[in-house]
Amino acid sequence: MEAINPPRTLYVRYGKRLLDLAIAVPLALLLSPLMLVVAIVVRWRLGAPVLFRQDRIGKDDRHFRLAKFRTMTDRRDASGALLPDGDRLTPLGLFLRKTSLDELPQLWNVLRGDMSLIGPRPLLVEYLPRYNARQRCRHKVMPGITGLAQVAGRNLLSWEVRFEHDVTYVREIGPALDCWILWRTLRGLGDTSATVPTGGKDVSTFMGNPGSHSEGEADAIETTRDARSLERTGAWG
Repeated sequence: MEAINPPRTLYVRYGKRLLDLAIAVPLALLLSPLMLVVAIVVRWRLGAPVLFRQDRIGKDDRHFRLAKFRTMTDRRDASGALLPDGDRLTPLGLFLRKTSLDELPQLWNVLRGDMSLIGPRPLLVEYLPRYNARQRCRHKVMPGITGLAQVAGRNLLSWEVRFEHDVTYVREIGPALDCWILWRTLRGLGDTSATVPTGGKDVSTFMGNPGSHSEGEADAIETTRDARSLERTGAWG
């Protein structure tokens, strides 16, 4: 298997973190009133806690606590077990997921240094032993709020395609690529066509054996071709 590593550039070593802070600090200040409003509404409609926290895998397989606005209730069955996610997801939670407002608290993860604005999405800790060696390369860079797989189709994509986008990002990370992903992310704000009807929940749990290609994969393949074309021409050098 080919060695997959991020480029050893000044941008990867220092510039990317500076870019994160240059954007995340003013963005967190600017969006603080909106986050306060969302927090109040979540507290009113769903109760405490306002934030959902969960261990995720970060760079170099390190664990960290990811924060999101809560989108589900704590409803349980007669035996005391939590009901399935689909039964606990509320209309408010569905709205927050479709608009990605539930992701806003992750700006604090960026400021803390757990995450970057751009990178492979941080996944569940239990997925770690299920990756093959190529898929595990996604942890050679900081996880992000948005990434190449997200602008290509988010959770409509199969796991196989998502991981291939992550590997492409690790190999080609640079300022032009990050700016391109940011532009595609901003252009797609408010577009809910790349989320599944269940409100943004992954189509399936990753079990280590990627399944068949899902709807939207043709667009993902086209995006990968665009990425490779840009790579050959040095357009995001």
